[in-house]
Amino acid sequence: MMEANYSFLQESLNFPKYDFKLQEEKNGKLSIFDALRKKYLILTPEEWVRQHLIQVLIQKYAYPKSLFALEKGLKYNQMQKRFDILVHDRSGLPFLLIECKAPDVKLTQKTVEQVCVYNKTIKSPYLGISNGKQHLFLKFDESSETFLQIKDLPIL
Repeated sequence: MMEANYSFLQESLNFPKYDFKLQEEKNGKLSIFDALRKKYLILTPEEWVRQHLIQVLIQKYAYPKSLFALEKGLKYNQMQKRFDILVHDRSGLPFLLIECKAPDVKLTQKTVEQVCVYNKTIKSPYLGISNGKQHLFLKFDESSETFLQIKDLPIL
């Protein structure tokens, strides 16, 4: 198969191993089956990270599939943006907003600011960013009105 042409598939990610369905498209690109959207998507480095994170949330943390929203648009300052993963709580309110980056993208203040900008519209109490190797999770602290780093994903 042409997986050897996708170097990011060879990189070791900081996730458990999952058995993903991959297939070669007619245009020669590799695609991955998204179990939530029930369709194949073109496999990019960022999509590889997103699919792993989705599996972690479902399998390790038991987040119900019905509470996920993936790659939806939002408007911020008249600009159209797109978030990667949003998990709602059982009341339907935003709970956890996650931005996924390719494994070769370093997590910096700029990547944290990106998810914070999206969250000005969404207003989720928990935020996360991941490049598959590093993960950063934040919780909104009402007393200081800032986000503080937490060690692990929140329990839903």
